[in-house]
Amino acid sequence: MKIGLLIYGSIDTLSGGYLYDRKLVEYLRTRRESVEIISLPWRNYAAHLSDNLSFRLPAGLDVLIQDELNHPSLLAANAQKHPYPIISLVHHLRSSEEHPGWLRWFYHAVERRYLRSVDGFIFNSQTTRSVVCELAGERVPGLVAYPPTDRFGAALPAELVAARAMESGPLRLVLLGNLIPRKGLHVLLEALSSLPPGFCLDVIGAETADPGYAARMQQMARELGLAERVTFHGALETPALVEKLKTAQVLVVPSSYEGFGIVYMEGMAFGLPAIGSTAGAAAEVITQGVTGYLVRAGDAGDLAQRLATLAHERELLRSMSLLALERYRSQPSWPETAESIHKFLGTFVARASVRRS
Repeated sequence: MKIGLLIYGSIDTLSGGYLYDRKLVEYLRTRRESVEIISLPWRNYAAHLSDNLSFRLPAGLDVLIQDELNHPSLLAANAQKHPYPIISLVHHLRSSEEHPGWLRWFYHAVERRYLRSVDGFIFNSQTTRSVVCELAGERVPGLVAYPPTDRFGAALPAELVAARAMESGPLRLVLLGNLIPRKGLHVLLEALSSLPPGFCLDVIGAETADPGYAARMQQMARELGLAERVTFHGALETPALVEKLKTAQVLVVPSSYEGFGIVYMEGMAFGLPAIGSTAGAAAEVITQGVTGYLVRAGDAGDLAQRLATLAHERELLRSMSLLALERYRSQPSWPETAESIHKFLGTFVARASVRRS
């Protein structure tokens, strides 16, 4: 098959969505499929909408995968007769994020038009499938294909996880993700400011996606008297990141919305109970009170209570850490998931070939 993947910017961008795209390309190429990456430049949303004046679907493909992130650029191109099947790979919808009412309505309208212009979907979670079906309807076929969560290799041994949970001293927290408002670092800092000393936090993630927010968070940590307990590392290379995850005790990413939340599952590979929010798909990964906690989005008080519980009840922390490790080990492997995508694409290509003949 000649497969196209349409994205913004570089396939090497550091985020869960781009990791998914990158791993999918790698897998398809191991199956000897030809994969062409078509990249449109990163700009603002209004500029992306202006792409509709000039961008048209590329020629010479058997199937085109469009990362749904690119939706504002593709309305006009998709409205034309499709020369091959178009599959939208949906990580999460922009209209599912927190926005002022009028802006969310606008994103909702644009995404609805885009979602109704494609031939099929690849979803990263059941939650994403549900919200897309509300806009696109049930008529378009789709596949739920959970993201790759094994980029760090084998899981940490259970005996190390159990021993780490019982270590004395401050509870060692880690927030992993690009420093953008959706990841909820401001909520975590507010929660920590209400608690007595007994916590330390490593913040790991690129500060370039929203430099203003990253600067405000460092200022907020200083103003709340947390400078000695919170360390901002920026993005780390894999070896250094692995070492931080090995020594942490709890992963905290209280996002306002996650389409899946690869980071929660990746943390569980290290036996880290995860704290996410009730908004989005985190509940597909985190079982409340078993492998972590789900807190109300934006509720620093709820988050502080959960952190205090884990700091004071180390036997509970030990139990949750081991169960988090089991949850990671139960996740379907990425090769299994990627092969289901491969077959899904092949079905569309075969149907298109029959229609042409």
